[in-house]
Amino acid sequence: MPNIRASRDEDVPAITAIYAHHVLNGTGTFETIPPTPEDMAARRADVLSKELPYLIAEQDGQILGFAYCTWFKPRPAYRYSAEDSIYMADGARGQGAGKQLLAALAKEAEAAGIRKLIAVIGDSANQGSVRVHEAIGFSPVGVLKSCGWKFGKWLDVVLMEMPLGGSDSTSPELPLK
Repeated sequence: MPNIRASRDEDVPAITAIYAHHVLNGTGTFETIPPTPEDMAARRADVLSKELPYLIAEQDGQILGFAYCTWFKPRPAYRYSAEDSIYMADGARGQGAGKQLLAALAKEAEAAGIRKLIAVIGDSANQGSVRVHEAIGFSPVGVLKSCGWKFGKWLDVVLMEMPLGGSDSTSPELPLK
């Protein structure tokens, strides 16, 4: 089983390489130009500045994937809802590490005060991502049809959600930045 841990500065090159593969070859992200290591470091720093989790799955010194969450929208009323992102190295998909990584992310997001975790999954054909989210308790909310254009075709976005902590049954207790 992989080790799940907080990301570190020295992980940025591996994070960048994993994400670049998805940008160039997949439809799970609608980015079309891979971000630079500097871009990825800045994105990671933004997540961490909000005191939100940014995790790594690692086995035998190899980074298998990364996951993080950040606020769903920037307005203050959304501060207890976060959108998750998870990307696995091509050779690590379908082996259970993604499920372990996403479950750890949800646990840490809850500890950070997040009450709703939201998945915005690129491409309704991306069943691997849909299934890993379902496996840890996400429920489907809906599909936004044909809202992204990549690789010469229209792509849907699948929306899923998972309540955390007291969800909407109690007032939030932890102030978030």
